[in-house]
Amino acid sequence: MNLPNLLTLLRIFFVPLLVGALLADGAWAARWQELFSISREFFALAVFLAAAATDLLDGYLARRWGQVTTVGTLLDPIADKLLVSAALVSLVDIHRVQAWIVILIIGREFAVSGLRSIAAASGYTIKASELGKTKMAAQVLAISLVIAGIRWPELEFPATLGMWAVMIFGIASAADYFRKFWRKVDDQVKRRRRAELLRLERQKQRAAALRGSASSLASRNVGDRG
Repeated sequence: MNLPNLLTLLRIFFVPLLVGALLADGAWAARWQELFSISREFFALAVFLAAAATDLLDGYLARRWGQVTTVGTLLDPIADKLLVSAALVSLVDIHRVQAWIVILIIGREFAVSGLRSIAAASGYTIKASELGKTKMAAQVLAISLVIAGIRWPELEFPATLGMWAVMIFGIASAADYFRKFWRKVDDQVKRRRRAELLRLERQKQRAAALRGSASSLASRNVGDRG
């Protein structure tokens, strides 16, 4: 188990801590303050930012040290989606984010993941786009603002704008991924069609050559008999 993969597993470990901090209320919130000597809002924000940092660090180290593995490739997107989905669903539960926005964002994540899996199974890769990277950065910023807004209400408006930005960038990047996928499928279909037409043309040429040879042979036989 290399360090990049350990960082990915650490991100998954952060998920229940984040959910616990966000959903703690009443007596649990007071108990939380006693146990950790920090408010649950600060703890949740610190955990989320630390988890987001591991997302940047594990990929960088894996590429830098040549430690890209199949396990890491599989775990990294799972850890990302667990973290983001857990944070957003928890924020819906405490009435900090509207449910329909979260449904769109999470639905987009799974739709794009499914699309990229289908593409990989078909033998080609859809790389992360600039729109997708921008969406991810906006997502981290927006969720951080929403969590911070629990303590500082004046951050609620920029947090709401941030969530709208995440939704817009998410839809735009999803459309871009589907466009790239369709282009690759269309190119593949066209190549297969051209290959099939070329094969049929060669078959026709061979058949014509065989008929010509047979006709020439028949003419020669007739001449010999004469």
